[in-house]
Amino acid sequence: MSKHFFGDTIVLLGRSLRHITRSADTIITTTIMPIAMMLMFVYVFGGAIRTGAESYVNYLLPGILLITVASGIAYTAFRLFADMRSGIFERFQSMPTARSSVLWAHVLTSLVANLLSLVVVVLVALLMGFRSAAGVSAWLSVAGILILFTLALTWIAIIPGLTAKSVEGASAFSYPLIFLPFLSSAFVPTDTMPGPVRVFAEHQPVTSIVNAIRDLFTQQPVGNDIWIALAWCVGVLIVAYAFAMNTYRRKIS
Repeated sequence: MSKHFFGDTIVLLGRSLRHITRSADTIITTTIMPIAMMLMFVYVFGGAIRTGAESYVNYLLPGILLITVASGIAYTAFRLFADMRSGIFERFQSMPTARSSVLWAHVLTSLVANLLSLVVVVLVALLMGFRSAAGVSAWLSVAGILILFTLALTWIAIIPGLTAKSVEGASAFSYPLIFLPFLSSAFVPTDTMPGPVRVFAEHQPVTSIVNAIRDLFTQQPVGNDIWIALAWCVGVLIVAYAFAMNTYRRKIS
């Protein structure tokens, strides 16, 4: 690793963040869909859904947070694809910069942008009646899970961002990730689902992550869900990172 890696990454991170501030519509766009979904489910369908929770927005919010991240990382793939097509990578490689710093700048930009979107969604949820008596440690635990989840999905996004042949191809991979929470405990309890769907819902990663966040918000014992959630996030992060870095090395070699 180059001795200039951290300095180069910070400089390139500043460049990417400036691009976001100049087009704030990207953050607005990534928050509009989750907020609209939250409004629709709480105020249109909420009265017909029985979850056992006092407030449906309290039950719903963890899943909406994951959907926010899933919709946000599509822009990570898009920004990376745009840089690949513009030739900026080749220009940076001709300069005395650490090779991986360009990629890490995109990853950290994704993390910052998604955290901003998550904050906006939580603020809207508070206006809609979301309440939690969780302490600082529980909120920090939720933040840690969401950061790991964001990093895992971001490294997945890096792969199509490097390999896609079109803008549509770079961002289309996020659609299944956005849909995955619908087949989990994010919107309704899994025990209300028919057999095969229930089996899938109870054993896919989103359910464990949603359940862990929900238990932290409600100050319930998290049990094994938090360890399963962390295992999924870390496992996906490691595998996606390995594939992304291998793809990146092939692209710039």
